Amino acid sequence: MFAPAENRITITAGTLSLGGILLFVCLAVAALLFQGGGFGNGVLFDAYIWRVTRFTLLQASLSTLLSVLLAIPIARALARRARFPGRVWVLRLMALPLGLPVLVGALGLIEIWGRQGVLNTALAGLGLQQPVSIYGLFGILLAHVFFNMPLVARLFLAGLERIPSEYWRTAANLGMPPAALFRFVEWPILRGLLPGAAGLVFMLCATSFTLVLTLGGGPAASTIEVAIYQALRFDFDPQRAIALSALQIVMTGALLLVLARVATEPAQSVTGGRASMRYDADTGLSRLSDTGWILFALVFIGAPLTAVVGSGLRADLPKLAGDPTVHRALITSIAIAVGSALLCVGIAAAMIRAAGTVTAGRHAPTLARFFAGAVTASTSLVLLVPPVVLGAGWFLLLRPFGDVARFAPAIVVAINALMALPFVHRILAPAMATHAARTDRLTASLGIRGLHRLRWIDLPPLKKPLLMAFSFAMALSLGDLGAVALFGSQDMITLPWLLYSRMGSYRTADAAGLALFLGLLCLIFTMLGTAGDRRVPEGRNT
Repeated sequence: MFAPAENRITITAGTLSLGGILLFVCLAVAALLFQGGGFGNGVLFDAYIWRVTRFTLLQASLSTLLSVLLAIPIARALARRARFPGRVWVLRLMALPLGLPVLVGALGLIEIWGRQGVLNTALAGLGLQQPVSIYGLFGILLAHVFFNMPLVARLFLAGLERIPSEYWRTAANLGMPPAALFRFVEWPILRGLLPGAAGLVFMLCATSFTLVLTLGGGPAASTIEVAIYQALRFDFDPQRAIALSALQIVMTGALLLVLARVATEPAQSVTGGRASMRYDADTGLSRLSDTGWILFALVFIGAPLTAVVGSGLRADLPKLAGDPTVHRALITSIAIAVGSALLCVGIAAAMIRAAGTVTAGRHAPTLARFFAGAVTASTSLVLLVPPVVLGAGWFLLLRPFGDVARFAPAIVVAINALMALPFVHRILAPAMATHAARTDRLTASLGIRGLHRLRWIDLPPLKKPLLMAFSFAMALSLGDLGAVALFGSQDMITLPWLLYSRMGSYRTADAAGLALFLGLLCLIFTMLGTAGDRRVPEGRNT
């Protein structure tokens, strides 16, 4: 509860931030709708666009199905084995893909599943010649499961760990067999979590760009986002890019509406508050099954990460560290990451504070509630209009003003900030709401305002969530390829773009070393943001 002057400043800052987001997105969408001659000549209905759309939906559906089917037994195994040596490290390992740059994960998968990878080398020793190809649909599914299955497993595990211990004692007294335990105790929890988890994975896979660009293997395995990039970057066909972007917006909008309709609250139970104790974990079959699934998760997730470290260490790291191109890419990447993180955290904090201010009264007016709802909805605009679509719109909008590369840094910073906004909002909103509830009335009664309030009241308790949000936004921006893929040039090279270029030119040793650098940088930023926090983070939500 601020003084009237501070209220006005807070609301103005939040309104300007919200307006800036809406203007940035709407201008990109308007450019797509009104430039390039529209959708004439039936461009929206040609065979290529329908083929790309079918493949986008096919790979997203299969990726979601595989991620969920594998996550359920892994989550159940970890829930049953609540205590075993190294369990916390297993959970931390499963959190790594959630913050790992996509290109680094893709390179690790190539090291294991590629033509010269560990698996093909072993099978070739048995007389089979390159029996596994990671490029195409198989590679896309493999990569999506690698990144998304740990997320779903962690969501399911959190739900299973909330099952009251009274349920397990009752089930043990009734002598329930494993099938009945799953049906009557575990499945109601999983069923409540399933729509949200599956919908999230489907949305991430349907809007996938970097993985499909890297592992697609050609036009036959292109998603809508990759097709937009190709239409602008290589074919320079704005008409097709506009049609594909409009189709992407309509498809993601329909997906968000479906998710809103099918989302359900997880089953809630009254409990005595005691820690859950599983009575179904003592059989030999359950021990064998759980051990097998946990080992599968360790190998499936750990092998590519280990391969990235191993191949990176075998690269000529001193040569890469002294390469001027790498220096320029590193400086550019860090500058963009810092700029986008500062912008994202500043916008998020301003909008959250403004929404809290206008709804602080007991009976907030309708306009205030609408503003607060708009703030929350605006943080998810990147799901409706993905980064590649935003980049395509601004590419077309800026083209009449000359060389688009001149505007590239500002546009990339803005797109990366918007991309990180849903995650930053999720980190800051609960912390800021709790802090406001605890301190607003007292600081108002004591007359503490302005910089004094910011320095002595707000910053100390909010420093940790602010640092976490900032570091996570930096890590996301540092590993992003989507915006840079459209605007990247010889004058603006980032580490992900340089890594992708070295992979495309078959300079695999250099790519491995760059992947190690990039992965370590993102890991350092993530660790800085969670310094002093012993809890394993819940992971990325797209």
